[in-house]
Amino acid sequence: MVQFSLPKNSKVRTGKTWPRPADAKNVRAFRIYRWDPDTGENPRVDTYYLDMDKCGPMVLDALIKIKNEIDPTLTFRRSCREGICGSCAMNIDGGNHLACIYGLDEIKGDVSIYPLPHMSVVKDLIPDLTHFYAQHASIMPWLETKTNTPAKEWRQSIEDRKKLDGLYECVMCASCSTSCPSYWWNSEKYLGPAALLHAYRWIIDSRDEATGERLDALEDPFKLYRCHTIMNCTKTCPKGLNPAAAIAQIKKMMVERVA
Repeated sequence: MVQFSLPKNSKVRTGKTWPRPADAKNVRAFRIYRWDPDTGENPRVDTYYLDMDKCGPMVLDALIKIKNEIDPTLTFRRSCREGICGSCAMNIDGGNHLACIYGLDEIKGDVSIYPLPHMSVVKDLIPDLTHFYAQHASIMPWLETKTNTPAKEWRQSIEDRKKLDGLYECVMCASCSTSCPSYWWNSEKYLGPAALLHAYRWIIDSRDEATGERLDALEDPFKLYRCHTIMNCTKTCPKGLNPAAAIAQIKKMMVERVA
């Protein structure tokens, strides 16, 4: 497993320990990162106990149960519960995962849950993704064309369409970027695995007519080349994608265009 460090809010203290459920035989502890900007206090880790015989199988099931039945102040993002929206990405048991599709049976012992690492925290398990989304927007994540719009549609061969497999499935959860040490230290300038994966998706789209401009925009010491092929991004991706390979292909295209 790839182990990651804690979020930017440091000096995490021991917080409140909630009572164990009465008469429960299958009890499990959940140690969850808490931080409230309204109080200004240092972050803390609260401990909750759940009767696993009355809890669903996924980490998100446990979080929802804690919020509904124990502590309504616990804050986290979630939506689809099917690994599609990417909103419930968090650091679980030392790795970045989507809580809705990460099973509790994959974790041994107590369950530790933190927000995505090395990002500012809005509250509790919610990271601030403003900069992450801005980087995604910077790579022009749309079809850019110059010729006249066809009467019906932009056509694409089956072979060219297959080139997009393994790229378009990204759910923008930020698990890969926040697992990348290069992104931790250079996030202001390095676009990170997620944005570069999307950049490659549009660069190789046969219908797009701005390949040169897209490559020019990435020709920068930091935007692309800060990647050192550490491979955390690929090991972490909850959708099984390979951002490292996409980045390598962009670098190859950069070399070939000047050869």
